[in-house]
Amino acid sequence: MLFTVAVPPHPYRRNLPHVFPARTPIFFTWRLCGSLPVRKALGPTDPNESAGEKFVRTDRLLDGAACGPRWLHDSRVAGMVSAEIERGAREFRRYEVLEYVVMPNHVHLLIFPHAAPDALMRMLKGITARRANRILDRTGSPFWQDESFDHWCRSVEEVRKTREYIAENPVRCGLARRAEDWPWSSAHRRLERKQAKLVERVISGEGRGN
Repeated sequence: MLFTVAVPPHPYRRNLPHVFPARTPIFFTWRLCGSLPVRKALGPTDPNESAGEKFVRTDRLLDGAACGPRWLHDSRVAGMVSAEIERGAREFRRYEVLEYVVMPNHVHLLIFPHAAPDALMRMLKGITARRANRILDRTGSPFWQDESFDHWCRSVEEVRKTREYIAENPVRCGLARRAEDWPWSSAHRRLERKQAKLVERVISGEGRGN
């Protein structure tokens, strides 16, 4: 059961205090340092704009950015970030990955955390920043933007829509024809696992036939 509300919440602080109910799927988005000019990142002040609307607007700016760093377009860096996301779930059991995609200048991640969200993000962004800088020979320079977007999903339907939004990001941007075609994503990893299982079944069947 994913959704439990009758438990103490996890506090999560960035520039403002955030509180996430424990045992709740959380959607994170973070971007490369300098990927958007401050003017565009903040945008005009609109008292009627919700946090979700601001996120969508900023995400579209990132998808269509014609300037700024695109270090995640380097397959070495994108592969490393993808591997660290999966490693946190598979080896360290810090969370369950529900969906992720590594885009050229930002990352979307939906997880079911088993630890405090702020600690998870601090570890993930820290280790990937250090390793990416070594790969790019730019050690000591900021890699990720400090601020991240976060949102806890309040229903199973919201989880489904968020997973779809994440998976389809490369398709919306014209980077892939299908979600599973984008190498740096959980959609692609599911396809790889499915193909591997198919090969195993074929090999096992051939073995019995002999």
